[in-house]
Amino acid sequence: MNPIYIIALITVYFAVLFSISYFTSKNSDDDSFYTGNKQSPWYLVAFGMIGASLSGVTFISIPGTVAGSSFGYMQMVLGYLVGYAIIALVLMPLYYRLQLTSIYSFLEERFGRNTQLIGAGFFLLSRVIGASLRMYLVVLVLQHFVFEPMGVHYSITIFISLALIWVYTFKSGIKTIVWTDSLQTFFMLMSLCISIYMIGDSFDWSFFESVSEVTKSSYSKVFFFDDILGKGHFLKQFFGGAIIAVAMTGLDQDMMQKNLTCPNIKDAQKNVFGFSIVLVLVNFLFLVLGALLFIYSDANNIPIPTRMVDGVEKVATDLLFPVLAIEHLGAFCGITFLIGLIAAAYSSADSALTALTTSFCFDFLKLDKKKGNYPKGMRNYVHVGFTVVLFIVIVLFYRSNDTSTINKLFTWAGYTYGPLLGLFFFGIISKAKPKDSLVPIVCIVAPVLSYVLDQNSVVWFGGYQFGFELLLVNGVLTYMGLGLIKSEV
Repeated sequence: MNPIYIIALITVYFAVLFSISYFTSKNSDDDSFYTGNKQSPWYLVAFGMIGASLSGVTFISIPGTVAGSSFGYMQMVLGYLVGYAIIALVLMPLYYRLQLTSIYSFLEERFGRNTQLIGAGFFLLSRVIGASLRMYLVVLVLQHFVFEPMGVHYSITIFISLALIWVYTFKSGIKTIVWTDSLQTFFMLMSLCISIYMIGDSFDWSFFESVSEVTKSSYSKVFFFDDILGKGHFLKQFFGGAIIAVAMTGLDQDMMQKNLTCPNIKDAQKNVFGFSIVLVLVNFLFLVLGALLFIYSDANNIPIPTRMVDGVEKVATDLLFPVLAIEHLGAFCGITFLIGLIAAAYSSADSALTALTTSFCFDFLKLDKKKGNYPKGMRNYVHVGFTVVLFIVIVLFYRSNDTSTINKLFTWAGYTYGPLLGLFFFGIISKAKPKDSLVPIVCIVAPVLSYVLDQNSVVWFGGYQFGFELLLVNGVLTYMGLGLIKSEV
């Protein structure tokens, strides 16, 4: 695949994004950056959130899960529906009633300043690591197939990737992202459908015949009830999915900021319900693609890719999609794969950069439009600052060249959502007020205890393995800890 053609296509792609940014940023102000002036159509937000929730990591890795768990991932996706219902009916009314820009402002109103800082701090930590990892994976692909053959240093690739995001988000932020995310979701879904079609066409199957062949294959098993001790049992996956949706969407400034740009609570709720239904269908299609990838590789005797992990060569099923798309399914499929990957990654990274800026400005610097406290230029300095932070972290990831260490760091970042889960629901359910000065201690101890439980569960609990329900355990430990430090009335 000629790198020049890919660069030309990427240039056209970003020219379209910049055009959208130009038109949406007219007459923009700080309020446009943070809230989109509360004018976003709910259906546009819902469609764009598909791309934001399915980052470049999931774009590549979800198809790869089919090898080990068939369609078992759908158990968790179905659980999302319960979680999104809780977001729409419990959390969204709270956010709109309090007229929040940063959702962590609730923690200050309910508990105090220290609680707000620890909650927002956990979000910043998690999002910096998560957004950096997602961009790192895209940079790896672009560097390997496009820029390295041209002699371009990886740091330049990283700089260009982040500079492009900064250019189309710095002026109107979330107001622009609502529109660009919708376009990027379209490209991601187009790439998904074209990949399914191209593989099916190699077998002379139509799109629907491809889906039918997958459902008849050994990869299509959805529900697993046989081993309650294992991670893949239906109950663990389903309820884990519900908790993940609540914690990593409903308590995440990045995901909620787009929802809060809707004019009113009714539109915001329609957005959440509409988004959740479409997300189920999209995840199903990603699993269909995964099954087709393995069927294709088996039929053509193409080995599953491998990577070195801690000095040991291991099968890397998440690399099967990029390898087949770029090296075996033709130039057209390879180009659409790269566009889909870039779209998925950028729709996640651009909103993350905006959310990081918003949270820092409101939760740490205490900018507040209600008090007319928008110092001129401050938001731009913060926006540039987080762009530099992401650049540094991605460079560190690239230089470490240790996928195992990076994945562990990403997993640890996920532990931060447990305390947020405990904090928010203690604030909603209980009327008690914990001692604000002690809350950060509870929020640090809870994930540490959760990690210890996870590492020793097989020995301590008769072979039991924690799955996604560990997030709930983390939240419950936080909730219990808050109960122990409540102030005397």
